[in-house]
Amino acid sequence: MSDDTLLDRLQRKADGRNINPRAGILEGEGSQQQVKEPEQARQGIDVLSTVPSRSGPDSAVAPSYYGLPVLKEPLWIWTVPAYFYVGGAAGAASVLGVALEAFGGKRLERLAERCHAVAVAGDIVSAGLLIHDLGRPSRFLNMLRVFRPTSPMSMGSWVLAGSGAANSAAFVLRPLPGALGAMGRAAGWMGAALGLPLAGYTAVLVSNTAVPLWQQVGRTLPLFFMSSATASAGSLLSLFPHSDAEERVLRRFRIAGKLAEAVTHEAVELEARQVMEVGKPLRSGASGALWALSRTCSLAGLVMDVLPGRARWKQVTADVLSTVGAVAMRYAVIQAGKASARNPQATFQGQRQGLGAAQVEGNTEASDGKPLSFPLPVLGQSAAPKTAMPYARFMTTQPEP
Repeated sequence: MSDDTLLDRLQRKADGRNINPRAGILEGEGSQQQVKEPEQARQGIDVLSTVPSRSGPDSAVAPSYYGLPVLKEPLWIWTVPAYFYVGGAAGAASVLGVALEAFGGKRLERLAERCHAVAVAGDIVSAGLLIHDLGRPSRFLNMLRVFRPTSPMSMGSWVLAGSGAANSAAFVLRPLPGALGAMGRAAGWMGAALGLPLAGYTAVLVSNTAVPLWQQVGRTLPLFFMSSATASAGSLLSLFPHSDAEERVLRRFRIAGKLAEAVTHEAVELEARQVMEVGKPLRSGASGALWALSRTCSLAGLVMDVLPGRARWKQVTADVLSTVGAVAMRYAVIQAGKASARNPQATFQGQRQGLGAAQVEGNTEASDGKPLSFPLPVLGQSAAPKTAMPYARFMTTQPEP
């Protein structure tokens, strides 16, 4: 059998191994690998009729990279949004507990102790949920090897560890007399100081990623998380038996949180709508359904709480609805971020509107010539000089200078 005949037979094979034996041989560990379905050759890129940065919002027309996602989808599992909820409620409960100690007096002492107990339990459960996502405890300990103020993940790890240690010390030492009791009260104040960032740092963490949706809502999402944490802690504490005096305090606390949650919920959605494809996950799919559920339950819980009447069933219903809304909101944010990462147009359209890389490059004008309004301030950046771009390869007509 001649070489030409063998070459012809190789070229007729459909396993992707068309090797000319006169030029090389097929050997080694992967030489027996069979390719059952060879990848089809990609079609050439059509000539674009518009400048990519000036293309419209229609995803069917706006150019992208073969329609492939630009980003890798976040790999966080269900324990991460659960940690967002539990950690936020724990942080808000620790703040309320210290405030009751300072201004509540003896009649609210039992409620203050319950707040510290909820804070300690929340910190422990939060650490367990985070470790479950990481895979093993040593990975959480490795995160504490570095203290980097510019990293939300590094600071969040230290905030969680410090909050758990301070709240645990406060829970154990506060009832003791003398110097130990004073140390416990001081630890309680430290836990409350760390509880504030614990309630909202997770929103800062997701906003400092390249995921278009999370990046877009970076200004309002931390306020939304902190408001929701306040409502969550107030609703959770109200489910426990309590006196009339404690109910008056809890009612003010949770209604204030629910009102702020309703306002910031709308603010997040308005900020996400600035770019159509970026805000799309909040309006469609599983993430959109969870987002709508969180809004409906939160508003229903608020309405039930402000209506006249103090029946126990009414209060429990309001607290359960608010809790469901808070949990659904965390899962909606995570799922919407994953959907946003899978959508290449969310990345391209956001950048063409001056988001993402345009911020750090110091650009001051959008593709339509209007001044940019960034969702996050750009500090220490000067405007980048304008340079001519060679669009001739991709366009039938040359853009205006």
